[in-house]
Amino acid sequence: MEHGIHGLCPFWNRHQLLVRRSENHLVKNMTELSEGYNIVGLSQGNMIGRGIIEFCDGGPPVKNFISLAGPHAGTASIPFCGSALICILLDSLIKSEIYSNYVQEHLAPSGYLKIPTDLTDYLKGCRFLPKLNNELNGTRNSTYKERFASLQNLVLIMFEDDTVLIPKETSWFGYYPDGSFDSVLPAQETKLYKEDWIGLKTLDEAGRVKFINVSGNHLQISKSDMKKYIVPYLEDQASTEQTVTQSSSYQWLSGLWYSFKGLIGLNEDQPLLHIMY
Repeated sequence: MEHGIHGLCPFWNRHQLLVRRSENHLVKNMTELSEGYNIVGLSQGNMIGRGIIEFCDGGPPVKNFISLAGPHAGTASIPFCGSALICILLDSLIKSEIYSNYVQEHLAPSGYLKIPTDLTDYLKGCRFLPKLNNELNGTRNSTYKERFASLQNLVLIMFEDDTVLIPKETSWFGYYPDGSFDSVLPAQETKLYKEDWIGLKTLDEAGRVKFINVSGNHLQISKSDMKKYIVPYLEDQASTEQTVTQSSSYQWLSGLWYSFKGLIGLNEDQPLLHIMY
């Protein structure tokens, strides 16, 4: 899904664009997707991937959703700046107005930034994540839940040393408790899970959620982990007799890996995606 330079686009506007495109049959009429397809989401691209699953009417089914470092439960800090004084000041300034109309319209991460000590303004002003996670009491949409719960597999990959997502457990739908930064709740202890707002509990109890933890910082996945945790869910179901090394999915991912390896001199088990911040 989307990543990198596309993150500069206003997030809510991109969601509306995707829905509009779906309604204009750009996805629905792609014959190669008619029997279903898989989504691999990178970082905030996971939000767009989930938007396709939950919001688009009449589109082809998504079979497997593989998520790498997705801010599914939100993030409590603007990503990609750092710890320098200017970043701290900028972060504080943005947070003070994060749920204003102007920031929501012009800063992509504002659509999924969730300050646990400012939930009233978050639910009122944040334009994307509250709807995506069905958090708005009284207006929860059962169709969003039904569509998300229809996935065959939900693969949630968290990076052990992730310093971009705050907290890193958001990759697994874990997050801070309401009103506090003191601890991080595992997904199973959040209201989203316990009250099954989007079908995550339904998927998990059916054994269709894979919680995977890999080493490395944000998106620093190695070739071996990619082959182990991603490729099996991209296999052509009509070609189950093929081995992983023969599959078109593996060839595609392997070709991508070798292109970057040759460009920057990676060894066999160094990260594939660390240059794609």
